[in-house]
Amino acid sequence: MPKMKSHSSSKKRYKMSATGKVRRAQAYKKHILTKKTTKRKRQLRKIVEVSPAEAKRVKRLLPYK
Repeated sequence: MPKMKSHSSSKKRYKMSATGKVRRAQAYKKHILTKKTTKRKRQLRKIVEVSPAEAKRVKRLLPYK
């Protein structure tokens, strides 16, 4: 049986925590930042955990993470 390939774009977007949870960066932080409040921009910097349903799908795309 050949090795499975990891999904290339998912490798770049998701990281695994030490406990095995899938983590991702938040959206809406790239441009049009002038109308967003400082508080909102600061909170968007945080890395968040992927929802359980989505995490199952991501783990299937990244078999070796």
